[in-house]
Amino acid sequence: MKKLNLLPVLLIILLTAFAANAFAQAGHDTSKANNIVIDAKGGIYNHDGTKLGYITKDDIVKNNKGEKLYFIDRDGNVIDAKGNKLGMAKKNGNYYNNKGQTVLQLKNINDETCAILDPQGHNLGTVHKNYKLHACAAHCYFLEQKKLKDAKTKE
Repeated sequence: MKKLNLLPVLLIILLTAFAANAFAQAGHDTSKANNIVIDAKGGIYNHDGTKLGYITKDDIVKNNKGEKLYFIDRDGNVIDAKGNKLGMAKKNGNYYNNKGQTVLQLKNINDETCAILDPQGHNLGTVHKNYKLHACAAHCYFLEQKKLKDAKTKE
């Protein structure tokens, strides 16, 4: 008889744990819609494989039309095409805003790939190890452009 009483209790515990996990994930946007990937050739792609731009051999990021979007100077400053400082990229791939706050960081997945993580540790994309310096800067740049585009379409 005790086994029959234990089964509903276990079922309730499992359902509660499942529901709690679902609600916790709904509290932050970990959808792949904001993910980017930087491949071994420097191509920058969104979550569905659409090419957004690329990184040149001179470490300049350009869009698909070849227009300069930003570059990273030797001190790690991320500078847009108009000369505005957007933030700072460290050699380990971490990206900081102009106030010095951590915006994104990297974590090695394997010998060739790193995950782009927000400050809470949510995965926002991947990058080939050769482009660590650009990983977080590119993610922030293209995400900001997407937000601006979305805001214009709502007007």
